[in-house]
Amino acid sequence: MEYKSVVGETVTEKIIEKSRFLTYVAHTEGEAEARTFLARVRALHPAATHVCFGYIADKIGNEQRFSDDGEPQGTAGMPILGVIKAQNLRETAIAVVRYFGGIKLGAGGLTRAYAGGAAEGVEKAEKRVYTTGVEVLLEVDYPDVNAALRFLEGEIVLSREFADKARFTVMVKESAEKDFTARARDFFNGKVTVSAGKKYFYPF
Repeated sequence: MEYKSVVGETVTEKIIEKSRFLTYVAHTEGEAEARTFLARVRALHPAATHVCFGYIADKIGNEQRFSDDGEPQGTAGMPILGVIKAQNLRETAIAVVRYFGGIKLGAGGLTRAYAGGAAEGVEKAEKRVYTTGVEVLLEVDYPDVNAALRFLEGEIVLSREFADKARFTVMVKESAEKDFTARARDFFNGKVTVSAGKKYFYPF
């Protein structure tokens, strides 16, 4: 299984007819994280007129929520959620903060403003495919450290530890784990310890 999501958090801003719109886009794993993200955005903007949102909090698209937060029904939350769906994103939350500037936008104007803000935020955000990865630990003796560094060029190295031996924790796609292990043992002529650790979704 794999799915597309944003990485980290992104903020964009635009002014429409004197109203200020700030869009926050974040990777949120589960509804609890999505709610925490929204609470944090609200806390950052206690004087905002509206904080509207949409999110898909799970990996398969079942946990969907949205809110117009006082805007006319259907003009904010649904358009925001629509952007997430259109981009086929999962575990993604978008909050659009509005500071009213004194000029009413009308239903169509509001829909365009919220959908446009969400779309700009998603466009700016870094997006990756999340798939199951495995943490693989390589252990080598110190004379082989330089060789290990060469072998690991281009790999996703999560950590390096230098104690009694040199240890490198590498993130590898689950589908490539066996090949990676075989290449490592061949490269070091068997003078390496390779062990698999935790499995989880990772943004490759």
